[in-house]
Amino acid sequence: MTIREQGQASGADASVGQLVERLSAQVSALVRDEMALATAEMKRKGAQAGIGLGIGGVGAVVAVLGLGALVAAAVLGLATVLAGWLAALVIGAALLVIAGVMSAAGITQLRNSAPPVPEQAVQSTKRDIETVKESVRR
Repeated sequence: MTIREQGQASGADASVGQLVERLSAQVSALVRDEMALATAEMKRKGAQAGIGLGIGGVGAVVAVLGLGALVAAAVLGLATVLAGWLAALVIGAALLVIAGVMSAAGITQLRNSAPPVPEQAVQSTKRDIETVKESVRR
């Protein structure tokens, strides 16, 4: 069965009503596809931001542990003059270095996820609009 046998005319033989109906269906499908693309892109960016926040959170916990060790070092330093506090000071400093590295990694991850705009979907929609405009001009 051909298209004409089903009651639909070809592009050259179609009435204005049929063309508008086809355009409406195509625009609806295009909008649905663009929304699906935007949703997928936002999910990906949200996951990336979540990872960055998690890494930053781990860095903050390690920093708190480092501060606790530094406090212990100060207490031990006052209590004794050398050995115990020196060990705690070295451990505290090492934990703070680790916290700095983890925090920097988290910040980098967050920056890579920004801006939270579905850029690919926006670009695709702009291309679609330009294509439609060019088609109308012909």
